[in-house]
Amino acid sequence: MSERLEPGDVAPAFTLTDADGTDVSLAGYKGRKVIVYFYPAALTPGCTKQACDFTDNLDLLAGAGYDVVGISPDKPEKLARFREQESLKVTLLADPDKQVLEAYGAFGEKKLYGKTVVGVIRSTVVVDEEGKVERALYNVKATGHVAKIIRDLGV
Repeated sequence: MSERLEPGDVAPAFTLTDADGTDVSLAGYKGRKVIVYFYPAALTPGCTKQACDFTDNLDLLAGAGYDVVGISPDKPEKLARFREQESLKVTLLADPDKQVLEAYGAFGEKKLYGKTVVGVIRSTVVVDEEGKVERALYNVKATGHVAKIIRDLGV
């Protein structure tokens, strides 16, 4: 099981492919705060709700200096369908090898319908302008999570 991040940790560097096939790196966000959220699968009800909530609040978050990046093990083609079908505006990145998910502590054992399974742990990590972890939230709920982040960040 991967180690969970704590505030003050250096956020693990990554370069992943987005829905358009373009490489996106965490380093490209230096100087801005970025909310990196990890979700199990595009085009599923909970993940759709969460992505739509982030999209609906993107202007508010951007105005407060936050960019938003969603990462799942889906391939870029599926992310493109997800973005088009749901009119998403957040940056969606593909991590099919799950290396970034593991580096951020967002992949491992979790409870699903009372059974222990291995998979993506719905998580959100807020990275500050210097690339350090400001907040790390694990086992978050898809519904209501974005509103909670906005409250917690004082946006």
